[in-house]
Amino acid sequence: KLISNCLCLFPFQQTLAVNQKLNCCTEILLESLDQLTTVGSNKDGLLYGVPVSVKENITFKNHDCSCGVVINLDQPAEKDSVLVQVLKKQGAIPFVRTNLPQALLNYDCSNPIYGQTVNPHNPQKTSGGSSGGEGALIGGGGSLLGIGTDIGGSIRIPASFCGICGFKPTAGRLSLQGLRPIYRGQKSVPSSPGPMARDVDSLALCMQALLCDHMFSLDPTVPPLPFNMEIYRSSRPLRIGYLESDGYTHPSPSMARGVREVKALLEQAGHTFSVSEQTVFSCANDLFHFREGGPVDPCLDILEILHLCLNRFFVTFPCARNCIQTFCFILRSVPELWKQHAAVEDYIQETIAHWRSCNIDVLLCPVIGPAYNFLYCGKLSTAVSYTILYNLLTFPAGVVTVSTVTTKDEEELKHYKGCYQDMWDKLFKEAVSGGEGLPVAVQCVALPWQDELCLRFMKEVEQLVKESKK
Repeated sequence: KLISNCLCLFPFQQTLAVNQKLNCCTEILLESLDQLTTVGSNKDGLLYGVPVSVKENITFKNHDCSCGVVINLDQPAEKDSVLVQVLKKQGAIPFVRTNLPQALLNYDCSNPIYGQTVNPHNPQKTSGGSSGGEGALIGGGGSLLGIGTDIGGSIRIPASFCGICGFKPTAGRLSLQGLRPIYRGQKSVPSSPGPMARDVDSLALCMQALLCDHMFSLDPTVPPLPFNMEIYRSSRPLRIGYLESDGYTHPSPSMARGVREVKALLEQAGHTFSVSEQTVFSCANDLFHFREGGPVDPCLDILEILHLCLNRFFVTFPCARNCIQTFCFILRSVPELWKQHAAVEDYIQETIAHWRSCNIDVLLCPVIGPAYNFLYCGKLSTAVSYTILYNLLTFPAGVVTVSTVTTKDEEELKHYKGCYQDMWDKLFKEAVSGGEGLPVAVQCVALPWQDELCLRFMKEVEQLVKESKK
């Protein structure tokens, strides 16, 4: 037992050291030491003995789940979330909870309770969000595996900013019971919990562990679909769609280069490509609604520019108005709600039909990055176009780090014009400036319920990039 306790204290020491630099944790779960007395009963678990960090909005018995909102303090949860119960059943040891933005309404990572989390590669940059505490902790070497949540890119953006891997499963593949939402009942753009780690194999192992009979028993609303290892380990050539820009937010030079370089590596490996033009873009902006009773983080104080942001968005993508109305809770009647849900369902089917007409298995596309300077995330809410789209579509999507920002990338950024050469493109250029040495990532996407194929694609990208650097 003494040896076991010493081994368990090591991740605590690592985490505390990283947290001192990055401010990425909200609390250490000291009861994880007590778990050592019972973890032996789960020796057959796929995650036996693995310390796991967990985002603060995922409930733990007897702990607050504040979501960075002051009025949510002193309301301890009555039981563990389903995901935490399954992690423990699989032998994992949840040992720390991690930071997030106030009310999960930003892709920065700051709130009035726990403060600002910074980037592990440059403390003058944000870690991203809303799973920014996880991104920073794992990217800084303080955790091997973490659980985040994603409703607009909240796993994928911090994975991109912090140089790790992150995976958003198909909506509904993992249980949501015990995840504290800010708005219950919002169905148009569903949240998805998912793993974050330093490599794709760890993501796949976590998914395999979570997709077990114990989760299906605890939450019968989750489809009982175990992880298909055969698909994940498959080596057949893939038919890959390719998207370098969505025509709305042009990627930074480094992120565009990352996509091009990965495309070349995949082609050399025998995979085939089809240029995938984005169909009618129809995504949703961040929720701009704050609960009363506490301070508002300055990162979120941007209502004065929201109407300008939406005006540009609607001019470019008029079909987006309906979906945004649903997402922003401004519907006035039940029939209107049904109409908006039907519009989302139609768009999903149109996109799937487009994929099939292109005869593609998966999609390679950019993700937001490199990491922003502080206070720009709230000003650039529409820059989540590359990530929030796949929440709306419910497609599984993941991020793999493939490179770093070079001096040449920074030089090219000086000439960045964007898609419209307007104030938003100018803000984006300012946000990503000074990024030399920061991680560069790409995004991998698959059709609904093809999570294993998406992870297999991510693994292929990871391996090819690793081999190219030898």
